[in-house]
Amino acid sequence: MATDAEKLTQLKSAVAGLNQISENEKNGFINLVARYLSGEAQHVEWSKIQTPTDEIVVPYDSLAPVPEDPAETKKLLDKLVVLKLNGGLGTTMGCTGPKSVIEVRNGLTFLDLIVIQIENLNAKYGCNVPLLLMNSFNTHDDTSKIIEKYSKSNVEIHTFNQSQYPRLCADDFVPLPCKGKTDKDGWYPPGHGDVFPSLMNSGKLDALISQGKEYVFAANSDNLGAIVDLKILNHLIQNKNEYCMEVTPKTLADVKGGTLISYEGKVQLLEIAQVPDEHVNEFKSIEKFKIFNTNNLWVNLKAIKRLVEADALKMEIIPNPKEVDGIKVLQLETAAGAAIRFFDHAIGCNVHRSRFLPVKATSDLLLVQSDLYTLADGFVTRNEARKNPANPTIELGPEFKKVGNFLSRFKSIPSIIELDSLKVTGDVWFGANITLKVMNE
Repeated sequence: MATDAEKLTQLKSAVAGLNQISENEKNGFINLVARYLSGEAQHVEWSKIQTPTDEIVVPYDSLAPVPEDPAETKKLLDKLVVLKLNGGLGTTMGCTGPKSVIEVRNGLTFLDLIVIQIENLNAKYGCNVPLLLMNSFNTHDDTSKIIEKYSKSNVEIHTFNQSQYPRLCADDFVPLPCKGKTDKDGWYPPGHGDVFPSLMNSGKLDALISQGKEYVFAANSDNLGAIVDLKILNHLIQNKNEYCMEVTPKTLADVKGGTLISYEGKVQLLEIAQVPDEHVNEFKSIEKFKIFNTNNLWVNLKAIKRLVEADALKMEIIPNPKEVDGIKVLQLETAAGAAIRFFDHAIGCNVHRSRFLPVKATSDLLLVQSDLYTLADGFVTRNEARKNPANPTIELGPEFKKVGNFLSRFKSIPSIIELDSLKVTGDVWFGANITLKVMNE
């Protein structure tokens, strides 16, 4: 067996010959693999975990009100950049191309809604909040074409690509592209933790700082609840917090989500993968770990620059084993939320559940297309007629998995304001003007 040092030497010479990627990408990849091989996995000592105080995870309702003067609001917003993680494809929902171009409601896509929201902000306050899209090599070409339709908009849209790393053959640590796998299957985007170096390497970070921008609000493009929040932005600027992760109370649907803990005097993200087996059930309990990460993140731009230049963002590595054409491969990834422990005065903010409305499957699409939500100015808002704070649980069978099939099986989306739960199995079709609700015995 080759030693780790030998593996790394071989890998360096193999990667040097990969002309498809930049020197920055080659170096980033080698550093990631070196960290992985050195086994610097962060073991959490369970007894040292503490529940964060309200100073560290600030309740949203305790944030100071925003100044009422629109000129002050404009000043705040002119310091902001909105960034959407746009690297994912719509494959799980049966769509080709970027997930952000799936139609969510009234013929509008995720991206349409995002642009409309920022257009309204910019028009209302006379500010210039730009939109950044972090694409992957999977979504770059399509996204470049799609955003042409916003060229008349008052929103400046910038795109940049996250890194492209080679998948590694698990048995001999040779990059897959070196074995003749030259198409997209030989490569992977290394998770959203890569947002920080990619922002820097693309030149966007320096450009934004020179324009006087101070904070980036980053979120998944499929989270309809991730809208600009002035109270959070104002709080971070006033308190010089370099990083803020929005968290929200866990429900039984979120037991696997990462949570914030206090550990050796720092706030950090604890993911289920880091939890020793004997504590997994405790981790999933809603009593001890009451909150989870929404992946809505607010980060100071100068702090990103400082930490990337110092190569200080050493987030936990998430090994993601896959199989490509029968070959077992490894892709090493990192998550942006795990960076929280490297920033000064980092906090969490415990926000309302309304800020977490991800569309991961057609069952979520049913919720947001129904009368449970209303759409105005690009914002999807819960219908106040629904008294139950929780959404209905919806399980649709495999016949509904793809968006096309889902849409063809509903003549119109049923009314579900009074629904508690729905489970559909088999070859079911829904007619028009249906109401689904709990029948009283």
